[in-house]
Amino acid sequence: MSRLRIGVDLGGTKIEVIALAADGGELLRRRVATPQGDYCATLHAVAALVAAVEKELGRHGTVGIGIPGAESLASGLIKNANSTCLIGQPLRTDLGALLRREVRLANDANCFALSEASDGAARDAEVVFGVILGTGVGGGIVVRGHALTGANAIAGEWGHNPLPLPGAEDLPLPPCYCGRSGCIETYLCGPGLTRDHALRSGDTLSPAAIAARAATGDASCDATMQRYEARLGRALAGVINILDPQVIVLGGGLSNLARLYANLPARCGPHVFSDVFHTRIVPPAHGDSSGVRGAAWLWD
Repeated sequence: MSRLRIGVDLGGTKIEVIALAADGGELLRRRVATPQGDYCATLHAVAALVAAVEKELGRHGTVGIGIPGAESLASGLIKNANSTCLIGQPLRTDLGALLRREVRLANDANCFALSEASDGAARDAEVVFGVILGTGVGGGIVVRGHALTGANAIAGEWGHNPLPLPGAEDLPLPPCYCGRSGCIETYLCGPGLTRDHALRSGDTLSPAAIAARAATGDASCDATMQRYEARLGRALAGVINILDPQVIVLGGGLSNLARLYANLPARCGPHVFSDVFHTRIVPPAHGDSSGVRGAAWLWD
């Protein structure tokens, strides 16, 4: 019987589980709402999803979990999680006890990057940077098929670097939940795009609505999108100058904004320390399923 891999994407609003066959084929998928602010209920929701999958498929599998944070290498407790009820908790140990097996844990952006590097839009690329542009901004790095963790378990966490080259239109620097101000995340997350448009126009619109109106010729919405693309281009150029990835895959809700793929190369290029710019910026092959698929691939 082929190996069963189970992946869990533990998000701030939903918990999704997927079961993959040995060849990466999807066997089953389920999702439930995340219990808000309740660590114990979250543990039991994950365990119940895994149990339901195994009951339906009639066999046990390996379990990988993608989380919106990281596991401290010093204490084994969760840190840097925007799902704050996870912070300071021994998540891997607790889930392992509930599921009665070893559980592998990784940042959700690492899982996303691993999925796209394994059998997605960045298949066969040597160096891949996976970007999450959603309610937060994260990143994951895959080199030769392996997701990097780093000495401090923060590899790829570009969202909490300062926005490069802030100008007058980027001021005042917005505060971030991490305690700093002017983080890349505060500008490039979905709420950040909505906030920026509201500050300039007085209209509170979703990112999708802003992009849609920009496409119909709305000057205010187009100006907001141009500011967003300029900021994203500068921020990605900083990553490119360090990693020089063959492929950058955009994920999260804002990855659905089609104009990004047409406009970002010209926004990145002037800030990249090279006479050529060959890095491809692409949408994910697996859409919003990439994170949960990457969690399953932690047992490759």
